[in-house]
Amino acid sequence: MGETEIAEMLATSHHLQVATLGRDGFPHLTTLWFCVLDGLVTFRSFTKSQRIVNLLRDDRITVSVEEGDDYAELRGVMVKGRARLSADPDLVMRVYAEVTRKRQELATIDHAAVEAMFGRFKTKNTVVSVDPVEVISWDHRKLTGY
Repeated sequence: MGETEIAEMLATSHHLQVATLGRDGFPHLTTLWFCVLDGLVTFRSFTKSQRIVNLLRDDRITVSVEEGDDYAELRGVMVKGRARLSADPDLVMRVYAEVTRKRQELATIDHAAVEAMFGRFKTKNTVVSVDPVEVISWDHRKLTGY
């Protein structure tokens, strides 16, 4: 896929597969809601979660979004990168707001409502932004003669 197609897929997909490395070296794979902020795949997670503990030890991360049920429809984007972590409560709330806006397919979001819903969690979360090292994409809809 081209850069525009990749950006569109990341902007419209809701579920992000997140792989971090556990202490034992095995991947720790989870699914999260996410958004794109300042051009980077971004999500928030409770600071005590295993994924954040793993990223504090080793900042390598791989994230992936996929779509399609039939082989000819499969497409996806995988980003290998380094995690940029922030516990800034304002950034945490920005991510909560953007994920909520995206999930509800809203043009704008009522920040006061987001604060009322999630504000009590803002000091218990860490934001993860993925600085890409490599981006890999595939789109089986473009295959011919398979």
